[in-house]
Amino acid sequence: MAGIQMPNGATFEIASAYGAAIPFTALTNANPAVATAAAHGLAEGDIIALSSGWTRLDGRAVQVGEIASGTFALDGVNTTNIQQYPAGSGVGSAREVTTFTEISKITELGSSGGDQQFLTFGFLADDDDRQMPTTKNPITLTITVADDPSQPYVDVCEEADDDKQARVLRLNLPGGSRIIYNGYVSITSTPTMSRNNLMTRVISIALTGRPTRYSASA
Repeated sequence: MAGIQMPNGATFEIASAYGAAIPFTALTNANPAVATAAAHGLAEGDIIALSSGWTRLDGRAVQVGEIASGTFALDGVNTTNIQQYPAGSGVGSAREVTTFTEISKITELGSSGGDQQFLTFGFLADDDDRQMPTTKNPITLTITVADDPSQPYVDVCEEADDDKQARVLRLNLPGGSRIIYNGYVSITSTPTMSRNNLMTRVISIALTGRPTRYSASA
């Protein structure tokens, strides 16, 4: 059936090495936003973690879009709303992910949070209460993996658990689309065991910003 997918064949990766921070001296209100950074050295398709004066952008991970002399676009980032992205205040830095390590032997990937919250109120003349949207719950990903301490990702996740620094993650979906995340990673220190079942550990990722999804053609 057109448009329907199964997750079979999906892979999940965690950043295991970064380049130096690249400061950008300007960030446009545009779709997509364009950063000014002399000799940035980035290429189209690179994955970067952002620090920005714009709260909505700070802590997100995105893909680099079109490259020009001294500039690079933030693919999939629309900053045209100057109420949300005040002009001139989005400057910050980007760190390129130079190496990803696959989180292998995943048995289940779950997501919680991201639900819209509402303010419920009413006026004296009303018979019915009203609602208006406020914020959304923070998002947490939960990855269950078969316990195998020899896998390279284990050291990466345990280091992230220890240093409490955010890591970029990339979910590669069947068909070529992908979702980019940034978040704080933790991993259970001992496996769960039950008779006649796999020994498993759980990796949790508390996102620092909204995920960014890219189609296979992007």
